[in-house]
Amino acid sequence: MIDFRGQRILCLGDVMLDRFQYGRIDRISPEAPVPVVRVVDSRAMLGGAGNVARNIVSLGGEAVLVGLVGEDAAGREVASLIAASPGLVDANVRSAARPTIAKTRIIAGHQHVVRLDEEVTEGVSAADAAAARARVSEMLPGCRALVISDYAKGLLSAEVVGHAIAEARKLGLPVLVDPKRDDFAFYRGATVLTPNLRELRAAARRPVETDEEVAEAARALMLEAEAGAILVTRSEKGMLLVEAGGGAQAVPAHAREVFDVSGAGDTVIAVVALAVAAGQALPRAMRIANAAAGVVVGKLGTATLDIAELAAAVEADAGEDAEVAGKVVASAGQALSVVEGWRRRGLEVGFTNGCFDILHRGHVTMLQAARAKCDRLVVALNTDESVARLKGPGRPVNALEDRQAVIAALQSVDLVLSFAEDTPLDLITRLGPDVLFKGADYTEDQVVGGEVVRARGGRVALIDLVPGRSTTNIIARSRAMAG
Repeated sequence: MIDFRGQRILCLGDVMLDRFQYGRIDRISPEAPVPVVRVVDSRAMLGGAGNVARNIVSLGGEAVLVGLVGEDAAGREVASLIAASPGLVDANVRSAARPTIAKTRIIAGHQHVVRLDEEVTEGVSAADAAAARARVSEMLPGCRALVISDYAKGLLSAEVVGHAIAEARKLGLPVLVDPKRDDFAFYRGATVLTPNLRELRAAARRPVETDEEVAEAARALMLEAEAGAILVTRSEKGMLLVEAGGGAQAVPAHAREVFDVSGAGDTVIAVVALAVAAGQALPRAMRIANAAAGVVVGKLGTATLDIAELAAAVEADAGEDAEVAGKVVASAGQALSVVEGWRRRGLEVGFTNGCFDILHRGHVTMLQAARAKCDRLVVALNTDESVARLKGPGRPVNALEDRQAVIAALQSVDLVLSFAEDTPLDLITRLGPDVLFKGADYTEDQVVGGEVVRARGGRVALIDLVPGRSTTNIIARSRAMAG
């Protein structure tokens, strides 16, 4: 069970206002060869270090946000957004000499058309830097971790970063850094650095194409930065973690439809910080963050996720691990995790059920035909008690454990589970398969669960049977021969 309640994280870094203008393109401008975007919706949200803080509070934690905003309309909008976010503490420094960083993205048909940046990236004044250091010293006690989110917009000078890390280390707090500089020693003493592959390559100045090259580069940079670990995010290649004195561990990205990667790195460092603060080891924190990243890239804009979405994603990933380990699962909940993982990868899921007491040619042929009509096939078996009620005394011939093992050995079957009821209606309702398969000795209106599947946009498919092949006939012939 993932629970981040009570985990208070200080987020230090470049705070931005992210504006999104959503619309559609119907024509080209008569004034110049550019598309005309007809705006239909506008939104604003916290960006940069603010998005890290948003992710923390959306997952049930508490965030203290220390950045710099101007005394302008954008700065007031940032303050309003923070005030409307329970669990988020506004500890930003207000600057009379510097505007609030604002980015406006024009989006049409799920595609970025253009981005407008309003910013000053030179270093902040000595007074503003001193105010930021004082704010960190004031707000850090009582926190469980420090996140430094560097967007290279001027606030995070060597003095500000060094002061924050030193204060955190005095309090025994983990320090997590999302770096933007190509000198990782700038963040000397950090617990974890979370560069993406491009940032790692720029800092290491060496090839980072293979897992081995990434790990070697990370180890070299860890020594320079006196860091405890480096977690590299690699987009479609997943993540790779290297810890001081330990080996490299990698997790693959989960194939999902990607709409927008804006802020995915913010989600990763927020989740890792919460997990570490809650006592999770870094390898486990990486897996949780990897699941979270897979959710937010499927959303538009600088997105966050809530704790329910994260729990479902982590459970689904555990289900995918179970899929790799073996086809037989013990519960409907485990099966649902596997099925949801398949769906996130765009796979069509089929379902069929039966006693499958003595496996014969008719069974094998039907399952092969069903698997040819979908991407993954789930087979549900009646428990022994359920078979006895349906087939009478003396059945089943083979116990459930044996029947599951035989069905799971078939190449056409991707997942096997059982149900104790007389029909699999509840199971079908929970799993919501895309295709429900049954033998052609039924009609579509006779197939249990057919209405449920069709109501969800799925279909029922009837599979031709091999004449004369049935468990009942096999048992009858065996008894005749024995007599």
